[in-house]
Amino acid sequence: MIDRYNKRLSYRLTRNTVLVAMLLGLTLNLAQVAIDFFNARQAMDNDIEALIGISHSPASQIAYNIDIRLAEELLQGLLNHPAVIDARIIDSEGHTLAAASKRSSDSRFRQLSDALFGPSEFYSDELQVPLLADMKLGQLAITTDTFHYGVQFLQRAGHTILSGIVKSLLLTLALLVIFYLVLTKPLLKVIDALGRVDTDSPEKMRLPTPPGHERDELGRMVSIINRHLDTIDDSLGRLRAAESAMKHYSARLEGEVADRTREISEKNKALQRGNYTLIRTKEEALRKARSRADFLASMSHEIRTPLNGLLGMLELSLEGELSKTQRSRLIVARSAGESLLRLLNDVLDISKVEAGKLNLETIPFSVRAVTEECCILYAPEARRKNIELICDIGPELKEYYLGDPTRTRQIINNLLSNAVKFTNAGEVLVRVRAFQHNLRFDVIDTGIGISSAALNKIFSPFSQAGSDTTRLYGGSGLGLALCRQLVERMHGQILVESDPGQGTHFTVLLPLPPSTPEVSQLAVALPNDVRRNGVALLLPPAHPHQTVLENQLKAWGVPVHGDRTGTAAILMVAPEDPEAPALAADWPGKGVIWVDRSGTYMPPPAHRLLILPLQRQALLDCLNLHSEPRADDRGSGPALHHTAPPAVQKPPAPTGPHLLLVEDNAVNQMVASGILKKLGYTVAIAENGQQALQALRQHHYDLVLMDCQMPVMNGYQATREIRKHDQWADLPIIAVTANVMQGDKDDCLNAGMNDYITKPYKREDLVAVIERWAPRPKQGG
Repeated sequence: MIDRYNKRLSYRLTRNTVLVAMLLGLTLNLAQVAIDFFNARQAMDNDIEALIGISHSPASQIAYNIDIRLAEELLQGLLNHPAVIDARIIDSEGHTLAAASKRSSDSRFRQLSDALFGPSEFYSDELQVPLLADMKLGQLAITTDTFHYGVQFLQRAGHTILSGIVKSLLLTLALLVIFYLVLTKPLLKVIDALGRVDTDSPEKMRLPTPPGHERDELGRMVSIINRHLDTIDDSLGRLRAAESAMKHYSARLEGEVADRTREISEKNKALQRGNYTLIRTKEEALRKARSRADFLASMSHEIRTPLNGLLGMLELSLEGELSKTQRSRLIVARSAGESLLRLLNDVLDISKVEAGKLNLETIPFSVRAVTEECCILYAPEARRKNIELICDIGPELKEYYLGDPTRTRQIINNLLSNAVKFTNAGEVLVRVRAFQHNLRFDVIDTGIGISSAALNKIFSPFSQAGSDTTRLYGGSGLGLALCRQLVERMHGQILVESDPGQGTHFTVLLPLPPSTPEVSQLAVALPNDVRRNGVALLLPPAHPHQTVLENQLKAWGVPVHGDRTGTAAILMVAPEDPEAPALAADWPGKGVIWVDRSGTYMPPPAHRLLILPLQRQALLDCLNLHSEPRADDRGSGPALHHTAPPAVQKPPAPTGPHLLLVEDNAVNQMVASGILKKLGYTVAIAENGQQALQALRQHHYDLVLMDCQMPVMNGYQATREIRKHDQWADLPIIAVTANVMQGDKDDCLNAGMNDYITKPYKREDLVAVIERWAPRPKQGG
């Protein structure tokens, strides 16, 4: 019932209005009660003070005359007042002459009255005779009961509050009736009319306007509703027409959808068949790529083993006493074997990339050193073809960068090999610069160039610029394909520009971050006279190495002059005729550095030779050594790079560490033991892992060279057995294997081997890894 009325607008309006009126009335009533309270207290004080004023004169006479009887009569008269409950007359010495009292009134409203006015009030008056104003006769003391005044106040307050509540209730009832008649009843009629509207055909019904409300809000609301009903009528008419048209279109569309659905279903089935075929093809391609990679890895092992023997025997033969013809033929054979090894490496690397087995290192390495080594490697071929090979490395480069030095060297080598191969005249420039967040490698040549049609396929495996190129220059067509795949794996970019007959420009961008902190920095220590007086760069005009030399000298803070006067050193081109007289003989005290790319010029005593292409350390050594020349010097030491084989020397007596070579192939045994014995090592041979264990039990060895694939017991099993014994826990074991996949190296290290070298190996690589783990003792001298 209450919820029903709560939902009515008239009830809520009345409730809110009455609530406001009651709050306002209550506030006014409380204000009136508060005023009456203060008036009641004031009236009480005034009444008692008037009573004291009437009694003052008789009380003074009684105190003066000390009339006890009259005092008692006076006090009894005071007690007749309903509020007085105690009266006393006290003399000047504080003695009570007379006293009278009565009990306080008691009622159910007593506590409320006492809370408002207090239980009692005390009043006193000083007694004196008018003629003797200075004489104090005593006091008249009266104690009153406040209940007499408090109960009158409570009666008035209750009447005030009760009348306010009654007025509010009457106002509520009146407002409820008025709101119902004026607002609720007309609204109910409108609501009932809306309820009778047919939802299926609302346009047939119109609402009547309540009488007397034609111009007020109710009338306006009814008019608006009727207008909306008219609008609905129009809309329904248009909707019915649209529905009719829609049914017609839907019937036609259903037929088209059915046709399209059938076509899409057929296409989806065809697509699923195509996807299935594509997935099968992809899986088959991946399987073949993995199989090819495994096959190539296996073939690589089988080819590397005899190739190691071939190259090793050629190297040992070249160290013996040979005629010029024999040496020339062996050098050609060694070069052919090395070419075969490079081809094998390229094929294997491409198979690694395609099979997803190529892992990249991220270690600090010197980009300058890698680039200079590549240039020095191809310098003899460039000299043979009489072309300039320029190595231009920006002085702004950091000493060390983070990346894979092996793959970076491989990219530069492949690009430089092609540049030298396809250039018959002019120059080949290798340039390295820091470019934004990358290192930019440019290899530019003046060779035969590449046609625009061939540019689209030169990065494909086994592809070259044309059949004529393959016939004239040879090659497998793997180098550029491998370069592209390596660059992409290193998240870099490779670009090429070329015109037939004008040369080719390859650009490689590699994101190699600087090593942080720098692993080391090159200590540049130059003589004071070089830093102070500078260097005279007396090269012919437009000399291809002029800019490179000048930039490097300026990067060190060395002044560069075009005149020799006053300079500390002179750089000049070596004469083409090695027997030509020394042009600088008349310059005593000057540091003369001959710049030569042929490597054949022998400078006069006390002069230095700088062989091109430029190496920074070689130039630094020449400048440092010029100040203290020796008469028997023939160059700058590190600056000289000769390609002639070393002179035949007698093998040193075996004084080095004792090595155990574990190898099943007889040719590889001969190669490794021949190399090591020539270098002064003592070598024992075991043909499999079981023999190696027996040899270790019988003798002490400083290092073991372990082949991995052997009969009876392979290298992995033998290493694990060795590591089980405490006395061999620290024995260095070096894997010497033809397996070159990344997983093979991990298998060796996991088996307990300390290091890893692949076949075929160079003598210096084998010695370096042995020296790393078992260095030979220093010879006193």
